Amino acid sequence: MIVRQALANGRRLLEEYEIEDAPLEAEILLRDVLKKTRVELYLELDHELSPQQYYAYRILVRRRCRDEPTAYILGRREFYGRDFLVDNRVLVPRPETELLVEKAIGLARDYETPLLADVGTGCGAVAIILALELPESIVYATDVSGDAIRVARKNCQKYEVGLRVHLLRGDLLEILPQSVDIIVANLPYGCNADLPSTGPVSAEPRLAIDGGVDGLEQIRQLCRQAGSKLRPHGHLLLEVGLGQAEAVAILLHGLFPEAQTEIIPDLSGIDRVVSLSLF
Repeated sequence: MIVRQALANGRRLLEEYEIEDAPLEAEILLRDVLKKTRVELYLELDHELSPQQYYAYRILVRRRCRDEPTAYILGRREFYGRDFLVDNRVLVPRPETELLVEKAIGLARDYETPLLADVGTGCGAVAIILALELPESIVYATDVSGDAIRVARKNCQKYEVGLRVHLLRGDLLEILPQSVDIIVANLPYGCNADLPSTGPVSAEPRLAIDGGVDGLEQIRQLCRQAGSKLRPHGHLLLEVGLGQAEAVAILLHGLFPEAQTEIIPDLSGIDRVVSLSLF
């Protein structure tokens, strides 16, 4: 079996199971087995696979056909240009969350020693990127899930930020030991009646995706807690789902009538981040 044939077989099987982006998924899984870059893979399309390599590849393809997310199969996910360890204990980081990170970094550069909180940290990707991009910062990373905290701790060790990223297990902002300059949060915003029972998302922790009846249950709770946890001139950045931004902005205006509220769209034009800035 040569590489070209293996790729074609993997693609066909993934297509039979209606896996989105089957050609790309087939390629990613084979690259993982062979430990090759994309360029290397395509330069070696006529190379022979060993029986062991092809068997390992088939196992990965079969797992993907059972709706297991590719990130869980590989045990990692790229986010903001870095690889993070992930498994079925945490939400898979999404590209759209990079907007949240970009905005937080931009705001934090106005502080000499910014103090930030990443609420619902999951695998720790947001908190760790903030710590790496802002060397003078301290970041509190909170999550209600002990499993998520354990995964985040491994990622902190990988990037050697354990002295500046403080992992705290608790509900939203209640666990914060002090007020901070910037709060960022990518909380569950899926409506529970709409959560899929099949597909990759169905394999992710429900705790990390279920936002209640309208998807805003935890976001509302966080907004009500934020007043006592933000320093003067502080900022709150919230990632939200499709069609939720206006409701969140109205809530924040009611809670903080003197503050500035902004809705920021992502690259797809979807209102993705709601920002609150205190005066």
